[in-house]
Amino acid sequence: MGDGSGRDDPRETAVTAGRGRDRRRPLLPGNGPLARVPPALAFVAVLAVFVLGVWLGGVAGAAVLVLLAGGAGALLAATWPRLSAPERTVRLLVIVVVVGIALERLA
Repeated sequence: MGDGSGRDDPRETAVTAGRGRDRRRPLLPGNGPLARVPPALAFVAVLAVFVLGVWLGGVAGAAVLVLLAGGAGALLAATWPRLSAPERTVRLLVIVVVVGIALERLA
């Protein structure tokens, strides 16, 4: 859908792969506080928090990892109705792995 300027909105560009899923479309479109955060920035931020938790170790590292898992759990709960069963499963698995690593940091 163009705006009449002859240029298409980059968010509307369809780049498909696999089963035809639009890879540039927001996974869950919305207008919440995270809607304007670039996905790459969100990934780097989560990765940095994860690495910090692993690097710190002990109780502090475990606390950081539990907070990360809690944030991911909150996002999962908020998006649960809109996710497919495989998407839910993968997200739950990631949260379980992060909590497992947090428990290991305590040992």
